[in-house]
Amino acid sequence: MDIILLKDLDKVGDKHEVVKVKDGYGRNYLLPHGLAIVANTVNKRRLADIVKKDEAIQSKRVDEFKEMAAKLKGITLKIGAKSGTSGKIFGSVTNVQLASAIKEQTGLEIERKKIHVPDDVKELGTYTAKIDLHKQVACSVEFEVVSE
Repeated sequence: MDIILLKDLDKVGDKHEVVKVKDGYGRNYLLPHGLAIVANTVNKRRLADIVKKDEAIQSKRVDEFKEMAAKLKGITLKIGAKSGTSGKIFGSVTNVQLASAIKEQTGLEIERKKIHVPDDVKELGTYTAKIDLHKQVACSVEFEVVSE
């Protein structure tokens, strides 16, 4: 089944992309939840108009995202975690913790899905996370894991 995605979906595709999925997945999950529409000729024609409008909106927001990236560039976030005597933390630091730390310390609200934390954050120390604010704007933010 060919569908047009209305939102970015992990392991499926990006917003406004025409993808092929299994019939049951499309019919029973994507269509009823409003995540996609059927890719017939009428919807494909409407897609061009939708993409133009969406690109105009996003191009206006690029400046906002660049300002956000500039604010995040020079700071080092502090994230508290419970740790043992050897410096290993219990669990690991996730993008949810990083998103809440960004909101608390800078006032900027960033979706957790846009934050990519390195997999090896299991010890105290300084790390770098990548943030994809927009397709054209990405930045890196340093964060320090400290003992609580």
